[in-house]
Amino acid sequence: MKTTIPSEHVEQVTFVNWFRKTYPLVRIYAVPNGGFRDINTAKKLKAEGAEPGVPDLHIPEWRCWIEMKRQVGGRLSDDQKEWRDYLEGIGDAWILAKGWEDAVNKLQEITLPAL
Repeated sequence: MKTTIPSEHVEQVTFVNWFRKTYPLVRIYAVPNGGFRDINTAKKLKAEGAEPGVPDLHIPEWRCWIEMKRQVGGRLSDDQKEWRDYLEGIGDAWILAKGWEDAVNKLQEITLPAL
């Protein structure tokens, strides 16, 4: 029997649900950079400041950024690597998570004052 690997969307939704249940007073939000858009919407978003490579999730209180990937497959783009380097360079935490459980484990490994 073939095992189905959950999509990045499913992994991210599962993680966000876990996070909000576990830390109800700490805010987390998604950066909606992914997905397919028509050219006019893409132009508007770019003009408004959208940038390729910004991580998928941000926890402002903890200065933590999370780049979600599927459990298997997926790699960082050059833009994502540049954002990783920038964010770590200014002292923010940056996590590459391969699935929601990996995101939970890595988040719990880093030192965060609110934990």
